[in-house]
Amino acid sequence: MKILDWYILKRYLFTFFMMLLLFIPIGITVHLAEKIGKILENEVPLSEVLLYFLDFTIYFAHLLFPLFLFLSVIWFTSKLANNTEIVAFLSSGVSFTRFLRPYLIGATIVAFLAIILGLYLAPKASEGFNNFSYKYLKKGRKAFENTDVYRQINDTDIIYVSSFDVKNKKGRDFTLEHFEANELKYKISANNIQYIEDDSIYRLTNYVKRFIGPNEDELEIIKARKDTVFDFEVDDLIPVIYAAETKMYGDLKQFIEKEEARGSSNVGRFKLVLYRKWSLPVSVFILTIIAVAVSSIKRRGGMGVNLAVGICIAMVFVFFDKIFGVMAEQSDFPPIIAVWFPNLIFGILALYLLQNAKR
Repeated sequence: MKILDWYILKRYLFTFFMMLLLFIPIGITVHLAEKIGKILENEVPLSEVLLYFLDFTIYFAHLLFPLFLFLSVIWFTSKLANNTEIVAFLSSGVSFTRFLRPYLIGATIVAFLAIILGLYLAPKASEGFNNFSYKYLKKGRKAFENTDVYRQINDTDIIYVSSFDVKNKKGRDFTLEHFEANELKYKISANNIQYIEDDSIYRLTNYVKRFIGPNEDELEIIKARKDTVFDFEVDDLIPVIYAAETKMYGDLKQFIEKEEARGSSNVGRFKLVLYRKWSLPVSVFILTIIAVAVSSIKRRGGMGVNLAVGICIAMVFVFFDKIFGVMAEQSDFPPIIAVWFPNLIFGILALYLLQNAKR
């Protein structure tokens, strides 16, 4: 690499990490000011608070990764343009494509960090962040889908509970339907089901097992109480809303396959999390090219104009990402299109701006 490459690459990485170091403490301070009342009210141990804010730091950085990168590239490239350094580079015979090379090298490094963050660090941080939030900060709000839970647990069995008490691990109006060759063979029902953690069993009250015959049904068992074992876990009765965010990539793929087989209504939400692990690193390159194309021209208004244009573009990018994400979660809109469509649109914009910048 030549002096020009090292000069731009160091400015690229230095400005990006300084942007993170600048905004993350601000984010922590604002968040702490907002939540300090509930933390003190619930007498949360200091060790848990410190761990929570470590998780929050990783969660916050991963959430706003593209925005930090975009603003940092616009910032230092605008300074280069205002100091006429870019004019000097291009006047020396360096093409705009060649000038862009160290930016793309820096984007590759940042994209690699985004992959590591998304695949390994962010899931663990998301689990700690959400667990703490629902335990201490969102009391009264449910982290679980615990009403009208209807799930296919394997190829033959479907379970249902009308409601489930997470604290006591107790559900109401439980049924289990067993199918063979798409025909209902028997049905187990109970007024209540409770998971006994010490014995790893389920306790059913007013237990009834009904065999479905070709002409008439047969009641085989009726008991006031029955302790038994089922081929499902208690988590199947209390699926966590943010479960997908807390899983590593391999576990997440298996989790989605399992939820698809069960006919879960949240598969779209889970697939969004999966696809974003790869769309985020791609957006790093797209936003880098847009930022360079927008800010490499010296304007009469100086850096302020470039930053204003950059912030507007960043807000539109976030808007597209959120709108299509909500569409995929709340409808049958394909999650893969919802995730990649903003990158496609802004990728086309990046090419257009790049061609104009070369002129």
